[in-house]
Amino acid sequence: MPHRLPRLLSITLLSSWVLLAALVSGRAQAQTSVMLESAAVGRLEMLLGDIETFQADVRQLIVESSGGVLEESVIRFKLKRPNGFYWETLEPYPELIVTDGTVLWNYQPDLLQVTIEPWDASQSELAAQLLNGRIDEIRRDYLIEGHSVRDGEAWEFFLEPVDDASLYERVTLYFRGERLDSIHVDSGNGQRTLWEFFNHQLDEPLDDDEFRFTPPDDVEVIDNTVH
Repeated sequence: MPHRLPRLLSITLLSSWVLLAALVSGRAQAQTSVMLESAAVGRLEMLLGDIETFQADVRQLIVESSGGVLEESVIRFKLKRPNGFYWETLEPYPELIVTDGTVLWNYQPDLLQVTIEPWDASQSELAAQLLNGRIDEIRRDYLIEGHSVRDGEAWEFFLEPVDDASLYERVTLYFRGERLDSIHVDSGNGQRTLWEFFNHQLDEPLDDDEFRFTPPDDVEVIDNTVH
């Protein structure tokens, strides 16, 4: 059976913002100096929190603990605050995960099947929390550190779980200027996942219909919203 992109809400990879006074006044940190957690949280919140919409092409690499590439995928990603989320795998195995903040659709065209589930933002996994800027939710489960790199031209943030039983060992976010460049997830089982973002479009208009899905007539619909 072919490998598939792990579903966004149960990724074991692949979610989502105030500086200290010195940073606000424009004083840059040294290239490798580690920021206090409160400053790192503030910087990350500022970088992610002001985005209303975000579209990008994504290259995903899933790497085994041995170093071999398990899967390389081409993905189209769209986000609209507060809860619009669109994640479409184009290659190698088509799949769509999309939510309007109320309902989640998972469409697998090769299986001619769509699963519909209630969406609970508070229960969303790390990828959705990050990309939606839910820093308060992330801080409950992760310690956040960060530092500037390339003489302040870029920022790198490290998230380490508070709970030793977490699925993840470390999550690394890398920004070039104010633009999210990549997310790197180290899983507890040794598997690593890298998301690289290209062709960014920030705050371009996105219709709400982009985050709803109407199943084709010839697919099986598994509706878990009906009790």
